[in-house]
Amino acid sequence: MAERRQRGFAGWYYKVGHWAIEHRWKVFAGSLAFLALGGFFASQLKTQFFPKDLSYLSYIDIWLPEDAPLSATREVADRTEAITRRVIDEYGKQHAEEGEPHHLLQSLTAFVGGGGPRFWFSVSPEPRQTNYAQIIIQVKDKHATHHLVEPLQAAFSAEIPGARVDMRQLETSAIGIPVSIRISGEDIPTLRVEAERAKNILRAIPLADRVQDNWGAESFLVNLEIDPDRANLVGVTNFDVAVSSAMGMNGYQVGELREGDKQIPVIARMRMEERSRLADLQNLYVYSTQTGQKVPLRQISSMSYNMQTEKIVRRHQFRTITVACFPAAGALPSEVLNAAMPQLQEFEKSLPPGFKMEIGGEYEEQTKGFKNMATVMAISIAMIFMALVVQFKNAVKLFIVFAAIPYGMVGAFAVLWLMGAPFGFMAFLGIASLVGVIVSHVIVLFDFIEEAHERGESLIESLLDAGIMRLRPVLITVGATVFALIPLALHGGPLWEPLCYAQIGGLTVATFITLLLVPVLRPPFMRKAARWSTITKR
Repeated sequence: MAERRQRGFAGWYYKVGHWAIEHRWKVFAGSLAFLALGGFFASQLKTQFFPKDLSYLSYIDIWLPEDAPLSATREVADRTEAITRRVIDEYGKQHAEEGEPHHLLQSLTAFVGGGGPRFWFSVSPEPRQTNYAQIIIQVKDKHATHHLVEPLQAAFSAEIPGARVDMRQLETSAIGIPVSIRISGEDIPTLRVEAERAKNILRAIPLADRVQDNWGAESFLVNLEIDPDRANLVGVTNFDVAVSSAMGMNGYQVGELREGDKQIPVIARMRMEERSRLADLQNLYVYSTQTGQKVPLRQISSMSYNMQTEKIVRRHQFRTITVACFPAAGALPSEVLNAAMPQLQEFEKSLPPGFKMEIGGEYEEQTKGFKNMATVMAISIAMIFMALVVQFKNAVKLFIVFAAIPYGMVGAFAVLWLMGAPFGFMAFLGIASLVGVIVSHVIVLFDFIEEAHERGESLIESLLDAGIMRLRPVLITVGATVFALIPLALHGGPLWEPLCYAQIGGLTVATFITLLLVPVLRPPFMRKAARWSTITKR
């Protein structure tokens, strides 16, 4: 052991450790400054609950106004499909290596009038509706999916007016639109007014893009009000009026023509010039099925015009409008919400009685996920602490055991900040996994210290000799883990990057802090423990 104290990396560790023990209070003050630096790193991190998944698949949501016919939706879907093929082909030509084929697109699948089957666990199929279409994209390189989102969305926004076309990546958590604000109440006009105020708040933020709500715009409605007294005089029923007006404007199937193996419906309706204006409907004759008489529609009815909400969504039995937006290219949902939060808080205070505001989307899922994980982590640490109290029969030692955990967190925050990775669920999971590794290293180091001290070595020599004995196995174990995580961090995709960076930084910093800070903290803490033990015996 005397030879190892003088040679190589172990000799350098022995000299540094000896100096740190002699200047323990300076070292301890420096460690507190290091913790303060970690607080700075943590404050600078961006937050993101779950990153987008790295997949060959992505999809496009196409929404037209609520009263749009299926033919208009099909036309927009065809245009969207053509733009998608063109943009992906251009991207493939720009990024294809010399001599390799540039065809990046594998397939396009379009569903018009409703969503397709559930092809991914976090994507819920939309119900059948004439104003909706979905296009599923499959490419040959999954790493290209993320880079295609921005050019495709820019092309859709510039070239497809009158429709909302959203390019979407697959998610590992069913969040939906990442920035969502829910406004609940019963009065529909007031709900729409408040929703418009919320949309104006988001529109004023440069990082917000494609601000929308899930109710859609109001549609123009024509009410045909029948005078029952006049209708009864001529023997016209409501059914007669409905059949005659539907036949005149939309057509009514009166028969079927068979041609080979085809069945062609025969539709009767007015000529185009006779139904080109809405007022032409009143010139339509209504035939009574009871008396056989006919009468102009204008003599037994009147027409009124107003705007109507086509789609009403409820949440927990309350009418609820969800105002949502996507972050602009290069921004995170948390940045958009942080910029809007002061105005949203003032907006919530100004809501009329009976109305309330909730923040959904990624913020809601992140709050629930972090709360659950923090609860589990606190319970785990408490159980570990109680188990070690029984094993060590000394509570003061445990504070040294757990003292290295915050320093490992500082290392995790520092690497996340340096690499520009957001702090989210996966990074939290990586930090939580550090606790067991750090605690196990300190416990084993304590065992070596106790064994060296029982052999008759002085306290300082036993502290440093235990560190020298643990130096090689700890460095080999941590080094193997860190080097194995680097390829996953670089090529594993956005899902694994935060977890790998958190573990790389936390393990690296916690290893050196453990081997250096435990010898520094143990002597003064153990002297206090001995004094406390003497006092309690008295």
